[in-house]
Amino acid sequence: MKTLILVDGHNLLFRMFYGMREAVIGVDGKSVHGAAGFIGGICSIINALHPTHMVVLFDSEECGDRRQINPEYKANRPDYSKMTEEECPFTQLPYIYRCLSVMGVAYSEVHGCEADDMIAAYALKYTGAADMMVGIVSTDKDYYQLISDNVWVINCGRGRVDYVTPDTVRAKYNIPPSLFADFKCLIGDKSDNITGAVGIGPKYAAELLVRFGSLDAIIERRAEIERPSHRRSIEEAAHRLLENRRLILLDGHADLPFTIDEAALPRLRWVSPSRVLADAGVL
Repeated sequence: MKTLILVDGHNLLFRMFYGMREAVIGVDGKSVHGAAGFIGGICSIINALHPTHMVVLFDSEECGDRRQINPEYKANRPDYSKMTEEECPFTQLPYIYRCLSVMGVAYSEVHGCEADDMIAAYALKYTGAADMMVGIVSTDKDYYQLISDNVWVINCGRGRVDYVTPDTVRAKYNIPPSLFADFKCLIGDKSDNITGAVGIGPKYAAELLVRFGSLDAIIERRAEIERPSHRRSIEEAAHRLLENRRLILLDGHADLPFTIDEAALPRLRWVSPSRVLADAGVL
């Protein structure tokens, strides 16, 4: 069976840049610890799963059209342009790009939408292929809405590779992945500055979705919600909840930068991060 690995580039970069404690100094005398951790993660995935295809996608400064939907979307994020070179994770990108080129891994910076949208487009296009498994490398729970029998979310770090499957989502949230976008609409997402319905926590949001079947049904049948405070919360937040869906839903409509053939990986039995960094002239 073929395996397509889709990597949320900035998610992995931020985890490695802020998570690695040891300083790694490159040939130019600058710290390359974020790049070293990033390539270590990529190598862990390749060595563990032996994927046949891989695409790494990086966000640009744009948020697609989501800021037009809600100007407060991701407005809580730091302004990296005001950081010093040592503080800014984006200074690691040139090193990462060189390493990915050496490895023969397809990568691209996303414009006109977010990396999430393009990853969703790949996942939804190829999840129906009988001979293709899709793995999404990210800790961003937005991708849980894409999980199916053929699409898993993968978390890699320091030699470990963990998987989020449909059973994982059901066990943790008491809902199937197909309801996860509506679930996040109800509870909000602080990391993206998205506000949910006041007083509706994860447990009750799951109960509502199981009972009514969808966010639309919850709003349409809100008169059936017994507790007045919960009923009032859905009533007052109805417009915002539907707006949240436009921010959270990954519909898979983005254009793809690479064909599946262009995303094919060289046949590599085992990849050494230190060798890749050296061959790319980073270490």
